[in-house]
Amino acid sequence: MTDKPFLIATAEDFVGRELAVSDWMKLDQARVNMFAEATKHTHWMHTDPERAARESPYGGALAHGFLMLSLISHFIDACDLRPADSAYALNYGVDKVRFLAPVVVGDGVQVRDRIKLLSAEPRKNGLLARTSHEIEVDGLDRPAVYAEYLALWVPKQAAA
Repeated sequence: MTDKPFLIATAEDFVGRELAVSDWMKLDQARVNMFAEATKHTHWMHTDPERAARESPYGGALAHGFLMLSLISHFIDACDLRPADSAYALNYGVDKVRFLAPVVVGDGVQVRDRIKLLSAEPRKNGLLARTSHEIEVDGLDRPAVYAEYLALWVPKQAAA
């Protein structure tokens, strides 16, 4: 890592580097059920652990892939990866999203994120940052999710 702080102004110095590995976060059936209700995707394979244990090939209820993807914002905040000279970030999109392994909730699993800065592109209204996210599940030997997330960081002075 560099001795410089992670700022909009210094982001290019961090390209190609791992910025953070988040702490583990508990993912339980209650969170899966709330996501199912919010998205109206209430398939039994996600919301009925007993039936999923009996009938699915995975041995239990699965976390939604999009739930796993939605945790990126949480992991960025939990790792305090917002540049200090930014007022806020705008979600600019995601690229290369892959759901690489099913996430069986069971009694609750732990997930974490490995975050790397892939590019930092100055824009007239801020900095377009592309970060890679490898969301890991405790006990799996490969990431369950890979995504490249795009965020436009708006400088404090531009937001005033």
